[in-house]
Amino acid sequence: MSLKKMHWFGIISSIVLFVIDLAYFIFKKDLNLFLFVLGIALGILFLPFVIGIVLENKREQELTEMFLEFSRNLAESVATGTPVSKSIINMDKKNYGGLTENVHKLANQISLGVPVSQALEIFAHDVGSNVIGRAVSLIREAERAGGEIDYILESVAKSISEVDKLKKERRAAIYSLVVQGYIIFFIFIGIMLIMQFQILPLAGSAGVFGQFTIAEITSKTDISLESDTKINTEALSRPFLFLLLTQGFLAGLTIGKLAEGSIKAGIKHSFILAIAAFLISTGANVFLI
Repeated sequence: MSLKKMHWFGIISSIVLFVIDLAYFIFKKDLNLFLFVLGIALGILFLPFVIGIVLENKREQELTEMFLEFSRNLAESVATGTPVSKSIINMDKKNYGGLTENVHKLANQISLGVPVSQALEIFAHDVGSNVIGRAVSLIREAERAGGEIDYILESVAKSISEVDKLKKERRAAIYSLVVQGYIIFFIFIGIMLIMQFQILPLAGSAGVFGQFTIAEITSKTDISLESDTKINTEALSRPFLFLLLTQGFLAGLTIGKLAEGSIKAGIKHSFILAIAAFLISTGANVFLI
């Protein structure tokens, strides 16, 4: 994926913010604030890439829908006895949304004498969609073979329509699973914060955790005491943050596997959940401790 202006803006902005954050930490030694601002910098860094993925998916969906309309119009024109080349040239004036520029280029090339098969190959390469690429390959083969091109075009349009319908149904199912996964994770974050700032300090003030005393627990961990019976909530923040990051990363991979059928697809969810957990946890330590 080529880097665009918004990607470079995110990279440069995050670097500048990190340098300022590091300089402030060197002088003030405020680790909680340093981590919180670091989380913001990471969010600024990855946000343009997430937006880019969303926009690319939206663009591909629009191109598929417009190519479906293009295929239907081409099939109707060819069915009247008009040659494929002439039909494409006649369709140059129509609006096909994000595909209009590609159709215009295709018509111009055919007008200049470029063979239809070659022009369609260039068209598919410029669009860069796998679905459209496969459909164009069928049209090229039919055009070269001189078969019933109108029948092939109708079949291609029908096939694309079915694929588009299945994708929309899948997206609806994916959306539901993703939303449920995110809600469950943020509820988990809320529970962890309540434990860190409310339940564990209150339990510590009682002096015992079941059969273990506070002294026994802290002697075997890095958790410190503010007094003989009160747990230091700031000391709890590090293991809780690590737990939230681990949970966010694994939850993202799980969402990707369940919703999109691929662990690789869950990486983007892992980044979003991990950064959200990082910001919420470090922000709580800055504003609540």
